[in-house]
Amino acid sequence: MSSSSSPTPSATPPGGRVDDPVRARRAKIAKWTQIANRVGYLFFAGAIVAFVLAFAFGFNGTMSALIITALVVGSILLAPAIVLGYAVKAAERDDRERGL
Repeated sequence: MSSSSSPTPSATPPGGRVDDPVRARRAKIAKWTQIANRVGYLFFAGAIVAFVLAFAFGFNGTMSALIITALVVGSILLAPAIVLGYAVKAAERDDRERGL
């Protein structure tokens, strides 16, 4: 019964890996990339909604500026967030494969 309550190897890694500053930094980067992804996609969704509204009710300078701004801000947030997210996942996968 005690074996079922013991943590899995991935939950508590061997060798004190929990306090590893590299892993802590990687976790922080993963958290911020997830936030940037969500906010970036929210800006893209806002641009789509604004475009549909502008299409239905008529385009004007304000709607065009709003759509363009939302697309630019979303792109600025998403581009590095997606790349860093893949980098964190690749580093974690590499650590698992190497047994670290």
